[in-house]
Amino acid sequence: MQSKKQRLRLAGAFAALFALALIVGCNGFFQNPVLSSLAMGPASPTIETGDTDNTVQMTVTGTNNDGSTAENPSVSWTITPTSVATVSDTGLVTSVSTGTATVTATSNQNASVSATATVTVTVGCIRSIAISPTSGSVSNNDGTTVQLSAEAVTCNGSSSVTDVATWTSSNTNLATVSAGLVSGVAGITAGGNVTVTASIGNVTSNAATIAVTP
Repeated sequence: MQSKKQRLRLAGAFAALFALALIVGCNGFFQNPVLSSLAMGPASPTIETGDTDNTVQMTVTGTNNDGSTAENPSVSWTITPTSVATVSDTGLVTSVSTGTATVTATSNQNASVSATATVTVTVGCIRSIAISPTSGSVSNNDGTTVQLSAEAVTCNGSSSVTDVATWTSSNTNLATVSAGLVSGVAGITAGGNVTVTASIGNVTSNAATIAVTP
């Protein structure tokens, strides 16, 4: 009788193991979720040169392949160019000089998963911004453009901010502006004047008047 009971126990144990194997094989039981994506914040931060407002802490959140949130995903941080800003092992970006830099976080679990953000470095302690020239003309017929420059007066002297200022055209149906380069809009049939300004934070420059012709 004792031998029969032992056989029954063994049969039960094998049946339990077989059922568990089926669960593992069919449902992936005990499998760890795999990181599938990263999101970085803040999205487009701006910091300044100098000793104040010169850093920003970047963060990442992750999503796993099962839809769950990846808590504190392990990542490696890089930034380019380092002549504009540097980044620490914990994602702290520090300014070096004016310009823009791309910061990247790459998963240490899955190297094919990464996230990027653009950091803009402007000069600090801006008192005023002046753009020049203050007039010009653009034409679609001959492709004429106007290159404006922006100079900031700061607590520590003057600095060019042409590449990092936010440029605005008063009428983007006639002309657009990017990094100070004013271009007429293709296909216009009538011309006119637009005013162009450059700003950083709450400081806005004088206006340049640009004549636009078809």
